[in-house]
Amino acid sequence: MSRSPVLAVVPAYEEELSLPGLLDELRARAPEADVLVVDDGSRDGTGRVARERGVPVVRHPVNLGVGAALQTGFRYAVERGYEVGVQIDADGQHDPAFLGALLEPVLAGRCDVAIGSRYVARTLYHAPFARRIGMMMFSLVVRIAVGQRIADTTSGFRAYRRPVMEVCQHDFPRDFPDAPLLIGLARRGFRLLEVPVEMRGRRAGRSFYTLGKSLYYPYKNLLASLMAWIQRPA
Repeated sequence: MSRSPVLAVVPAYEEELSLPGLLDELRARAPEADVLVVDDGSRDGTGRVARERGVPVVRHPVNLGVGAALQTGFRYAVERGYEVGVQIDADGQHDPAFLGALLEPVLAGRCDVAIGSRYVARTLYHAPFARRIGMMMFSLVVRIAVGQRIADTTSGFRAYRRPVMEVCQHDFPRDFPDAPLLIGLARRGFRLLEVPVEMRGRRAGRSFYTLGKSLYYPYKNLLASLMAWIQRPA
């Protein structure tokens, strides 16, 4: 059994520059949570800088994508008896100061998935116009599919109860685990709740969403969302 009921899962691909700052913040602001870095086939020192800080690392031999990295993290959490898994980006955009607020409704049993949202309260975050249009579109898709408004479907700052992780370790979108995942979980009866958070700009390194992936994202995500909507939950 783990020392803490909470595991922060940090998927990381070539985040040698930004990862140390995040890990130091997690230690300072959320000492109650254990941390796991999933090194998704990085060619730089991502795994090394995590191990230097005493953080466990699970490494993929090749880059499999953020969904596969999270799936690995959830399997690790379930096998070691964690009750809650927190998804947090390695690039520093997710502020560990809000980890307690994200965990509170999950630990209290008020929801199964807590989503750190930029849009349920006034924040300093301003998305580019094209991206905001995309967010509105996927929010509408989720609302039609599950009957619940989720304003920030693309947020990767989330907390999951153990029963959700038990499902996700076997069934999880590998490319973009955003709206399709929320639809699939809601259709299985899991309760979703948005929690207001502040998000920051990337600290260092380069985004996972390259130009090619940014162009590919809306089409693949919309198709995956529709498939999650029409498929019968397993």
